[in-house]
Amino acid sequence: MSPRSTNPGGASRVRRRALLGTAVLVVLVAVAGLAAYLTRDGRASSKASAPETSSASHSSPTAPASALSRPHGSQGALPVPPSTHDPIAFGKAAAAALWSYDTRAYSQHELLAALRGWLTSEKKYADLASVDALVPSRVLWKEMAANGQFATAKVNEAHFPDSFAQALQADPGAITTAYAYAVTVSGKQSIAWNGSPHGGAEHRVTTLAVQCRPSQPCALAGVLPAVAP
Repeated sequence: MSPRSTNPGGASRVRRRALLGTAVLVVLVAVAGLAAYLTRDGRASSKASAPETSSASHSSPTAPASALSRPHGSQGALPVPPSTHDPIAFGKAAAAALWSYDTRAYSQHELLAALRGWLTSEKKYADLASVDALVPSRVLWKEMAANGQFATAKVNEAHFPDSFAQALQADPGAITTAYAYAVTVSGKQSIAWNGSPHGGAEHRVTTLAVQCRPSQPCALAGVLPAVAP
């Protein structure tokens, strides 16, 4: 029997990604390496909002994005999305949340539930699988917890990819379908564990699809599998 007929969930994910891709296709086609992922990237602002967000896209954050993702800045707290209409600010906070975890403070299931709370409520644009894929499996989490492993994140910069900005400039009205912005975020993830409080660190960069409709705060649409520069 064909796999398609036995996996309705997979078909649903394909449809969801296709819908999101329709809203941002012009952006992805312009990005090398993303042509195969016609499903999603972000959104550009309207003419009115573009000047505000473009200036923020090349500036350093006024506060660490890792702090934005944690209530009251408390270490070990589950990530809580900020209430903002700025896709750049939201992208920074979302990246910090996705790059952070603490096996000493909560379970893998709790972290999954918290990160899913960052996703847009518009299911046809929410790519749940792309977020879940960044969380260690239950088996791996158990091993990490045995060693007290945790990770913190520092965001250095975030911006709209050039291809996205150019596509928006060419067709400002295209954003009004899904209001999904492409935001590329760079930073560093630091990992530590019992007996190694300083652990190791590595640079991270990712491109997120952030939905910011004028009538509601920003939410995460998904994580692209390749970086849009």
